Amino acid sequence: MTTALDARTQQDRMDRFYRLVRAIGRFWLWFFFKSVDRRHPERVPDAGPTLLCINHPNNFIDSLLVGAAVRRKVHYLATAALFRKPLGARFLRACGAIPVYRKQDDPNTTDRNTDTFAACAAALAEGRLIAIYPEGTTHAEARVQRIKTGAARIALAYEAEHPGELRLVPVGLTFEARKSFRGRVLVSFGPPVPVTPYLDAYRRDPVKAVEALTTAIQWAMEAEVVHVERIDATQLVRAVEELYRGELARELQEERGLPPRQIDPIRLSRAIVDAVSHFKAHDPERVERLWQRIQGYRALLAEHHIKDEAVRARLELPRRAQRIRLGWQAVAGFPLFAFGACVNFLPYWIPRWTARRMARKETDYATWRFLASVVAYPLFWGIEIWLVAWLLGAAWALAFALALPLSGIVAYRYWVGAGRLTSRLRLNLLALTREHAARRLTAERQAIIGELERAKTEYLAATKGSPF
Repeated sequence: MTTALDARTQQDRMDRFYRLVRAIGRFWLWFFFKSVDRRHPERVPDAGPTLLCINHPNNFIDSLLVGAAVRRKVHYLATAALFRKPLGARFLRACGAIPVYRKQDDPNTTDRNTDTFAACAAALAEGRLIAIYPEGTTHAEARVQRIKTGAARIALAYEAEHPGELRLVPVGLTFEARKSFRGRVLVSFGPPVPVTPYLDAYRRDPVKAVEALTTAIQWAMEAEVVHVERIDATQLVRAVEELYRGELARELQEERGLPPRQIDPIRLSRAIVDAVSHFKAHDPERVERLWQRIQGYRALLAEHHIKDEAVRARLELPRRAQRIRLGWQAVAGFPLFAFGACVNFLPYWIPRWTARRMARKETDYATWRFLASVVAYPLFWGIEIWLVAWLLGAAWALAFALALPLSGIVAYRYWVGAGRLTSRLRLNLLALTREHAARRLTAERQAIIGELERAKTEYLAATKGSPF
């Protein structure tokens, strides 16, 4: 009796620790990302055994995002390499993580993996929520890699003992800009994958049943992310997104009267992927010509140090009222920018420098920058608040502390806007000094957009519908 009570007390303490870590993580996610959009979080039940199958594009941040998106405590399956250091192991276990022993980390792991599956079965039997990354590792490709069989094995083993109890939910993480500060990210929860239909096959031939369920999980995960089937199509898809996704969004606003918040950029990206795949299959020469033209346009932009946004803005010819408003914002916002830049420069710059030095691959960059920010901002903000309190008193220090996060966001937005304005001014100067070069830029962009518009019309006619 005493042992059970002690175990329950320890579990409650771990849950409180998890809630604290989750609260801190949610604050830093709010600060680090412009928005974290959740799609269908209600598909994760509030109670009962649940298995989340998640793609893995951005290392540690992926776990923070999913943990912040659901109300329940999430028990992540994490590589055993992370448990080697005692302090890290205690932190991970307090957060509910379960170690996974992979062959690439240690060839002699077959027996220990039995412990992993037993721990998963015990957690599910207690009605807990387990999260697994079936791809097995992080990657920077715009696609779901072929997943491992671990998720299907866990699901079928539990379902065989408790038919109809398990909820298996695919989860898709899509980052609009993987490395950028204040980018957007989507956490999409898909319809549950039924496990019970595979039970009879599992009892007859476990290997084939596991393979079949693994394929079903793969398809379900792909449906929740922007999935590019072929790696060689990724660059073209991204180029078309940069040039054309904004045009599609504006068309939807004008034609259907939709406000910007109701336009799903992820759905537009999926439509672009589908269209590129369609034309690569039916007219590959046309796709190659488009790619070469886009490459030529990009080379012109690089030659004159101008961004595509500046060329697009010149073609749109913003109204005089809009130009006046932007000019007024630039003048009035400069003092706020100066203050925010001064007090946030070091905590903003040091994480960037750390990430560039420490990240060994692209998927590690955002994690290093995020973790360095969690250390750098409180450290430098604490020093600055102490200096203000020492010089001006506690009341000024409190007001200064409240202004720090907002001033940092305002300064960053002003800096981004100033970069766009600089690019537009550079294009205007080019038009004055080398008018033919500026005209060539605008003509190239118009030609590419015109080709994309024709391709869109043909694609919609061929597919007999609108995916937008």
